[in-house]
Amino acid sequence: MSDDQTDTAESDLTQVELAHSIIESLLDHTRVVSDLVAVMAQALDQDTTKALTLTPQWQAYLESRRRMERTREDVEKFADILRATPHPRDADQSNAET
Repeated sequence: MSDDQTDTAESDLTQVELAHSIIESLLDHTRVVSDLVAVMAQALDQDTTKALTLTPQWQAYLESRRRMERTREDVEKFADILRATPHPRDADQSNAET
């Protein structure tokens, strides 16, 4: 593999790792916000909670949570693919050994 190809492959891997890191951060933030919403909901009385759960905003929140769970599964698949993809440096080391 030429130096240019190695640089490009490492750059691509770095971009993929960065994308994965960003996605993980967003998912973590969403989980924290969801936990906060749950704690806040526990602090409300029963009538207020019932009124809140009947709003379009609450329905949108629930739908968003469902989408984020599906997204989490996709991120996990993406991470598995990343782990299975050979790293350019691994190829360089194996070429150097032969």
